[in-house]
Amino acid sequence: MPTIQPSGALGARVTDIDLSRPMSAPDFATILRALGEHGVLCFPNQLLEPAALRDFSLRFGSIQTSLSGKFQDPEIPEVGILSNIMVDGKPIGLADAGQDWHTDMSYRDTMGFVNVLNAHKVPRRNGQVLGSTEFANMHKAYDELDPALKKKLENATATHDFNKFWDMMVKRGTANRKPLTPEERAKRPPAVHPVFLTHPITGRKVLYCNPGYAVRINELDEAESDRILEELFAHQLQPRFLHKHQWSEGDLLIWDNIGTLHNAIPDYTVAEHRLMKRCQVMADKVFQTDFIRQSLAA
Repeated sequence: MPTIQPSGALGARVTDIDLSRPMSAPDFATILRALGEHGVLCFPNQLLEPAALRDFSLRFGSIQTSLSGKFQDPEIPEVGILSNIMVDGKPIGLADAGQDWHTDMSYRDTMGFVNVLNAHKVPRRNGQVLGSTEFANMHKAYDELDPALKKKLENATATHDFNKFWDMMVKRGTANRKPLTPEERAKRPPAVHPVFLTHPITGRKVLYCNPGYAVRINELDEAESDRILEELFAHQLQPRFLHKHQWSEGDLLIWDNIGTLHNAIPDYTVAEHRLMKRCQVMADKVFQTDFIRQSLAA
């Protein structure tokens, strides 16, 4: 049975399990409960082959593949490659993934559920680990939101647009991203979600409105929407809601995109190599009552 060691207000370390092997139903139930409770789970010493990474990720839902078809495992396309490493003058992975606060796939009708990231190379400088990932707890952000604002937004929805984050990264110019073509934009149309969601595992409310993709609170005029969004973004990123994960080779991190935000810290250079392998899992199962009931009953 996996051992769960909480690491504070957000996050836990999970040991006594080998993720390269199929999970039993009781082990999956333990992990799913821990994911809802802690938001971010670190499994140390789990350097998985691409097929095993895919199979572990598929227990949680369907996997979103790359929009461009680039930077994915040649044999297991569900596994994406995040890296600043160049081979023969060409990048082997996406170099600037996740480098600002966001929630994966909030821009889709079927939002993201979990992100699974396995560390193969971790950058270091003078013995100091670089390239940490930060997380923010959206259960606590909702719980501690001003009651008047909760009331005002209790039935509100927000529009999430993939192009907001993409344009920001294009302007940075860190990985030679180009503006999306009309065809690419058509594949990622904006989506609308409630500002406050009931989390499918915990049954508690979360603040589901992130700086990376949220562009408008639909029930407010534009000026008030902009003001309230800035207030929400400032609130959810207060230090008391944050957790930072410092990577080690072999770490496998899984986090809940419904209950957290995350941000990859780009504090390393092209000469300080980072290599991660990733699966992005959609929330096409977790909101199904039968899936949750059967998974947690084991």
